[in-house]
Amino acid sequence: MGRLAAVALIDGEHYFPVIEQALEAIASDPAYDLKGAVFIGGTEKVTDATRLDGFKVPVILDPDALKGIDQAIARFKPAVFIDLSDEPVVGYRERFEFACRILARNISYKGSDFLFEPPTFFDVVHKPSISIIGTGKRTGKTAVSAFICRELKSEGHNPCVVAMGRGGPAAPEVIHGGEINLKPEYLLELSRQGKHAASDHYEDALMSRITTVGCRRCGGGMAGKVFISNVLDGARVADKLPEEMIVFEGSGAALPPVRTDFSVLIAGASQPEEYITGYFGPYRISLSDLVILTMCEEPLADLEKIDRLEAGIKAVKPGIKVVRTVFRPKPLNDVAGKRVFVATTAPADVGRVITGYLEEEYGCQVAGISHHLSNRPLLRADLAAAGDFDVVMTELKAASVDVVTEYGLERGKEVVYMDNSPVTVGGDGDVKELLIEAAVEARRRFAGRGE
Repeated sequence: MGRLAAVALIDGEHYFPVIEQALEAIASDPAYDLKGAVFIGGTEKVTDATRLDGFKVPVILDPDALKGIDQAIARFKPAVFIDLSDEPVVGYRERFEFACRILARNISYKGSDFLFEPPTFFDVVHKPSISIIGTGKRTGKTAVSAFICRELKSEGHNPCVVAMGRGGPAAPEVIHGGEINLKPEYLLELSRQGKHAASDHYEDALMSRITTVGCRRCGGGMAGKVFISNVLDGARVADKLPEEMIVFEGSGAALPPVRTDFSVLIAGASQPEEYITGYFGPYRISLSDLVILTMCEEPLADLEKIDRLEAGIKAVKPGIKVVRTVFRPKPLNDVAGKRVFVATTAPADVGRVITGYLEEEYGCQVAGISHHLSNRPLLRADLAAAGDFDVVMTELKAASVDVVTEYGLERGKEVVYMDNSPVTVGGDGDVKELLIEAAVEARRRFAGRGE
């Protein structure tokens, strides 16, 4: 392995002879080939005699440090930036900004006690592909993945899904959603066999009735790299299936380690703003071609916050389309005229919205609701305290099988699974139309790879 082309970040808060010594240390390190430096600010140690051209490597000076970094990337083509700066020139916020800009160009960013490396996206599939990534857990990635697959299927795109999850199988598992009967009894039996029957690939298969490939992952770095996963194996499995397009579904804020032709970012308006437009949010935005902002309604997020989020996203990547959505429940079976107990991961703040929508749109009576689907002790307590009902309705995630489905079947209750469909409430177009456009663009980009 050869020496890595390196660029240093330096400032005027350090005495220049000290910087020179640090640069010499990098230059003498057999791991690095020091190409140049970027002066990112600071004036305390800058005197009339200070000269940037006195260093042994060329130095880029720009009033905007990020533009200086961009110039260094174009000029020196580094594999790593080494940060020799410090407070007050560069603080926590600035370092995250630097990291997002640098990693987005597939370059590492190293400091005295940190190293950020860009995730690797392997080119292993030979058909058009789309990735669905997120800024965190419970932003709606699986709901959007199921939605896009239903819509793509209806438009003749014939997709399959590769889903990675914290509870996925040890070896990639293919579920033929259009052929297998995913009844509550079947899922409960899988759960009793020790499988995570509420894993994302089961949800995708049940909600969209398409072929899914289930994978697992553990760990997730700040930039989205997983510690271990079998997603590459799953990608190779999907590549051999007859389906014509692959949708790769991320997990939490972790990214599928596969090169795709189009990337959709799912960001929750209910999240802290810095999770989307700060920290490593801008890195994920820079990777994406479309942003779906979910949960755009009070009390989860007010209009002022939603406006700020959209503006912040577009400041990171000018021209990117942002669509505002809310989720609405969709039972997979007829529940008209029935008393229903609902189990969901949605926050209690939207319980009234869910209840009202189900009763108005599907003609049922909501007898109770639990927002503790991801907390088994509290969920069991909610079920124990529930009054009389005919149907237990649940999303297919978390404890929906091993707790809710088991509870319902043991008591002779009908078990109905519930989808969450994104509904457009504003932004740069309709979510359905934008996702169809994403598939068309993915096909175009894939066709152009060999040109």
